[in-house]
Amino acid sequence: MRRRVGRKRHQIEWDEIKKIDRRHRTNIRSLSGAIHAPKSTVHRGIQEGKIRSHSNALKPYLSDENKIARLRFFISMLEPSSLQMQPMFKEMFNYVHIDEKWFYLTKESERYYLLPKEDEPYRTCKSKRFITKVMFLAAVARPRFDANGNEEFSGKIGIFPFTCKEPAKQTSKNRLAGTLETKAVLVTKDVIRKCLIEKGYLQFNLNGLNLV
Repeated sequence: MRRRVGRKRHQIEWDEIKKIDRRHRTNIRSLSGAIHAPKSTVHRGIQEGKIRSHSNALKPYLSDENKIARLRFFISMLEPSSLQMQPMFKEMFNYVHIDEKWFYLTKESERYYLLPKEDEPYRTCKSKRFITKVMFLAAVARPRFDANGNEEFSGKIGIFPFTCKEPAKQTSKNRLAGTLETKAVLVTKDVIRKCLIEKGYLQFNLNGLNLV
């Protein structure tokens, strides 16, 4: 009597899902409404492998000029001496990769592990919706290992914030006039160049690297 008693399962032609507009297939609820089936049936179909979930990321549109530029960059990263036999990428031991990253000065909610009788921290911010963001310049390179596989250099060169210290012009309820405040700097091409020369020069040369 197995599978012959009880409520009969809802029969679905899973191939018919292809005809449904994708905007009705973004979650289980909208999909179950489009195929007129219970949500449990759709969920069971996912578990049985009849349908699958897919996270789709938006890709940048590449013109023909962009594709050619990417191809040229790819070819420039190949070792010229290896093109005749087996193409190989350059070792890139003399390259430093730099990128800008945004970080908030703090988070709206933080988790701390405290002792039973330790005082809870009291954090304040003028606006929780508009927390100050600071741009950082991160520099990394290829790690170094010796003949035994031991790490000699992790590849982490440094991360430098685009901030400055300025004295407060007027007295307010938050601080007195003349108190040094940390403020974010408007990042431009000249500011990045100055950061690389003044802050990154010593780091790069200590590790024997050249900025490219």
